[in-house]
Amino acid sequence: MAQQTENNRSAGFSKVAVIGFGLIGASFAAALREARPEAQLLAVDTDVATRSEAVSRGWATATAAPDAPEFRAFIEDGCDLVVLATPVSVVEGYLRDLAAWDYRGIITDTASTKSRIIGMAAETLPHPHNYVPGHPMAGSEKNGIKGARADLFKGAYWILCPDADTPAEHFARLHELVTSIGARVISLPREQHDAAVAVVSHVPHFMASSLVQLAVRHAKGQDALMRLAAGGFKDSTRIAAGSPELWCGIAFDNKDALDAGLREMQGIIGQFADALEANDRATLTQLLAESADARRALPAAWVPCTERLLEVRIPMEDRPGVVAEVTTITSKVGCNIQSIEIDHVTEDSAVLSLVLTDEGDIGKLSMNLINAGFSVSFSPLSPKEHAHVS
Repeated sequence: MAQQTENNRSAGFSKVAVIGFGLIGASFAAALREARPEAQLLAVDTDVATRSEAVSRGWATATAAPDAPEFRAFIEDGCDLVVLATPVSVVEGYLRDLAAWDYRGIITDTASTKSRIIGMAAETLPHPHNYVPGHPMAGSEKNGIKGARADLFKGAYWILCPDADTPAEHFARLHELVTSIGARVISLPREQHDAAVAVVSHVPHFMASSLVQLAVRHAKGQDALMRLAAGGFKDSTRIAAGSPELWCGIAFDNKDALDAGLREMQGIIGQFADALEANDRATLTQLLAESADARRALPAAWVPCTERLLEVRIPMEDRPGVVAEVTTITSKVGCNIQSIEIDHVTEDSAVLSLVLTDEGDIGKLSMNLINAGFSVSFSPLSPKEHAHVS
C-alpha cells in the first residue's frame, strides 16, 4: 500500500507550461499553483502585461513569449505537461514547435471544439498518443487574465477524451490533476464531443445572444424595457457578454453541429408559435410541462457524499484503449470517478481501481461493464481508507 501511495505522488506534474494566459489558462494556472505550490509553471503569452501580471499574482514561476528561447528551454528541461489554452486557430504553430523540439510529455488543451485540433495533433505530433483532448466546461463573461480566478473550475465538469492509443497512465495523471483543482471529469469519445457541447454550450450561447438582440430591437424609445431586463433576463443572458471574437471562432470551428442545433431550435420555437397561433392550450401546456419536468430533474450543484465511497476493481489485460472504454462506460451511467489507480500485476495485466462517489447508477455500471467483457468487484471504502491509498 505504501508503494501505491508513493507511485501516486510521483504521478503529479512538476513542470507545466500553460500556453495562452487568458481566462481559462490563467485560471487553471492559479488553481494549480494553489493546489501544488511546489510545481514550476511557465506562462507563455504574446502580451507583455499579461506575462508580468502572471508572475506578480504568483500564478507562474516564469514567463516567456512564444518565440523566446526560454520557452524551448523549459520544454526541453523536464517539462512534463503542456496545456494549450489558446484559440484553435493558433494551436497548429505550437504543435509544430513541440514536434520540432521532440517533446515527449503529455499535451492537453482547453478548446471547446475538438475535431480540428485532433486532426492537427495527429498530423503534426511525432508522438500523437501523448495528446489527450480536454475541455473544462467553465467560463465567465469577463475575459483575459483580469477575469481569471483560482476557483473557476470548482464543481465544474472537465471533459477528457482518451482513445485506444491513450496510455492508461496519461488518463490517470490528468484525472488526478483535474480533480485536485476541484473539477469533476467526464470521459467522452472524441467523435461525440463536438455534437454534445453544441447542444449544451454553443447553441445556448447563441440563443442568449438572440434574446439580447430581441430586447435591443424593442428597446428604442422604451427606457423602461432595459430596466426590466436587469432582473431574470440579465441572469439568463449573462453568457452573451462573452468575447465576440472568441465565440465567432468557436462557431466556425463547430459549424456543422452548431448549425444543426440552431436549425433544430428553430423547429422547437416554431412548435410554441404554432400552438399559440392555433389557440392550442393543450399542446402549449404539454410543451411547457415537458421542459419544466426536465429542468427540475437536472442534478443540483455537485456535493458528493464523501461518507459513501465505493471502490470498483477491474482486472484487465493491459491493452490499448481499455481505460478509455471503462471511463466512458462509467461517465455514461452518471457515476463520478473520485480517483483512479492502475496496479500492474504483470507486463500484460493490471487491475484498474476506481473510487466512486455516491452518484449515478451503480447497478447499470456493473451490468454494462460485465456486458463489455470485464469482471468487476465492488467494496465500500471509507474516506479514511481512501486518503490512505491516495
